Amino acid sequence: MEFKPLSGRLSPRFAAVKTFFRLPHVPIEENYDVGIFGIPSDLGVSYRPGARFAPTQVREFSSLGRGFHWSRGVNIFEKLKAADIGDCPVTPLSIDQTMKQIEDYVSQLLKLKKKFLAVGGDHSNTLPILRALKKHYGQPLAFIHFDAHLDTYPAAWGCEYHHGAFARHAVEEGLVDPTQMLQIGLRGPLAAPEDLDFAKKHKITAITVDDVRAGHLNDFVKKLPVFKSTPTYISYDIDCLDPAYAPGTGTPVPGGLTTYETQKILQNLKIPNLVGADLVEICPAYDPSNITALAGVDFMFEALSLMALN
Repeated sequence: MEFKPLSGRLSPRFAAVKTFFRLPHVPIEENYDVGIFGIPSDLGVSYRPGARFAPTQVREFSSLGRGFHWSRGVNIFEKLKAADIGDCPVTPLSIDQTMKQIEDYVSQLLKLKKKFLAVGGDHSNTLPILRALKKHYGQPLAFIHFDAHLDTYPAAWGCEYHHGAFARHAVEEGLVDPTQMLQIGLRGPLAAPEDLDFAKKHKITAITVDDVRAGHLNDFVKKLPVFKSTPTYISYDIDCLDPAYAPGTGTPVPGGLTTYETQKILQNLKIPNLVGADLVEICPAYDPSNITALAGVDFMFEALSLMALN
């Protein structure tokens, strides 16, 4: 099988069955390098629901994606055999069952020696992915987390597992190495100054939007850490972007990053062993213009480019 996108010059981009980047839709066991799949679950949201519908919308707007990275000078679909492998099974009435299904699904991918890019749902879905990765690699991962929020918050309404607590659990369970953890795009307001205590205690590198804009962007990206050979994972919450660029999200926060800034940051990350990534918190119902989905596709393109380079 040829793992190439359907050409927009053979079939218009508004036509054909929608898959991620118009790539072939194949079984999980097929001979690809990177599997792109959806996680249609938003059982961990605390404010606006709807991220369960993101995989469908992102598939549609990824039809506008193309393979050649102008800045990097690489065609990702020439370097990688990528495919749409469908959606991870979920149980819409149980977050516990859904988290187990996500962990099992990712574990199956890892046994098949695949890299992956997960799309859709809320940020609680990242936790079972990290559990599967830790079990597979036998060590805590280096972790790059784009977000407006720290996501190291305590239980809410007596519930430990929600989209604002996944990063705390990831550190406490030893899934990620906090000294190799980078949070980018953070901004206020916070509920209390104690919200910062977890990151300080565990020596997490927390980068605010003010940090990004304190000087020239070119100077900032030169200071980004190098992640060496440690298995590394990227989680991209679309609300790291300002609502002007990504209004379709569950917990929008003014004063965020621009799409250009995130492009430049991603293009300057040194990650020799990127094993997976996810895109979360796109809520299609809150963005009739669909620019949020397009911003998500842009992150997917950059993440695939990082995998293609290595």
